[in-house]
Amino acid sequence: MGIFPNDDAIIRMVGAILLEQNDEWAAQRSRYMTLESVAPLSDDPLVSLSAVAR
Repeated sequence: MGIFPNDDAIIRMVGAILLEQNDEWAAQRSRYMTLESVAPLSDDPLVSLSAVAR
């Protein structure tokens, strides 16, 4: 008997780790750049958030 009782337990553990890592990556990415924070940097008055968001 090892640490994990069966293959399903291993798959659940790896899946949980991958989901947690994905959540951390998504949170870090959204902290640095958002459409709202980048929009004022544009020199072109024709560029708007609605055009970028599509």
